[in-house]
Amino acid sequence: MSLLAEFLEQDQAAAELKVCQRTLDRWRRLGDGPPITKIGRRVLYRRSSLQAWLHGLEHHGHGDNSTSEESNVRKHRRSSREYSRGNGSRAQAI
Repeated sequence: MSLLAEFLEQDQAAAELKVCQRTLDRWRRLGDGPPITKIGRRVLYRRSSLQAWLHGLEHHGHGDNSTSEESNVRKHRRSSREYSRGNGSRAQAI
């Protein structure tokens, strides 16, 4: 078995999550994405870390008591969407 068998390349992780690679890049810049392992310039995602990250995003309905970390993820996603729509700088979008 390969030493890197449990790791996914960025394109593979994006395919598993059904998002584009640029989304993973943006999440990484904002600190919202799943944890990474870097080997040189290669960005790798441990499969178990992806699953744990997804588990941390779970919530149970509209009226759940979200943790502050989950609220921050939603806030960052909202502000990055506003930024990508051209509503000014990121600082203004927050």
